Amino acid sequence: MNRKLKTFARRFGIDAPQLSVRPHMPWYWRWMGMVAIVAGTCGIAWFTYDFGLEYAGFRKGEATKLREQLDETVRRQQAELAELNARTAAAERQLQIERATYGDLAKQVKGLEQENATLKEDLAFFQSLTATGKGGAISVNRFRMVPESVPGEYRYQLLLVQAGERAKEFRGRLQFVLNLQQDGRKVTLMLPENSRADAGKEYLVNFKLFQRVEGLFRIAPNATVKGLQVRIFEGNSDTPKLTHNVTIS
Repeated sequence: MNRKLKTFARRFGIDAPQLSVRPHMPWYWRWMGMVAIVAGTCGIAWFTYDFGLEYAGFRKGEATKLREQLDETVRRQQAELAELNARTAAAERQLQIERATYGDLAKQVKGLEQENATLKEDLAFFQSLTATGKGGAISVNRFRMVPESVPGEYRYQLLLVQAGERAKEFRGRLQFVLNLQQDGRKVTLMLPENSRADAGKEYLVNFKLFQRVEGLFRIAPNATVKGLQVRIFEGNSDTPKLTHNVTIS
């Protein structure tokens, strides 16, 4: 009996476990509630993300528009840069042409100045000779020989003068006799070899008062000019009218 009372008191007394009463809800209502909660959460998240993009200025449409504007700016600047590069290249080419033209003009002016100075010297020298020289006498003056950049090539200059105020026109030809040192031997070279038959245009002379002669002759690259003789022939004569010896130091 006591055992039954204790069991009854334990179930329905003060120490009895609490009883919760819950209303019965169908399962589909519970699922619909869960779906509604998830949809609401996603909506809030999307709204927050979209609002953040709009607030920060990174909306997709605005970003695309801004990128297009930047691309257009870059293309315009590239076109302007290409045009400036083309103008710069054209200006550089024009400057190079002008520099080359200026250099050529400067060389021409320098050459004309040297030629003018040479002519003045020739004229002064000629006037001094014609005033005191014997009429019809031929002389070789101011002989110069300069080696060229090519081995064995030499450029020469000389001035032929005929003294006398009433000198006749002189027609003739030149011949050079070169004394060379080659391979330890002395060699004589005549240019041209036959003064009458082989005389080229560069060896012919025709003047009344004076004539400046310039030319180029070639010898073996391993030869050295020790001295030379200038011979002047008048007309078709085989006997030189004048011989002029030049010593090369």
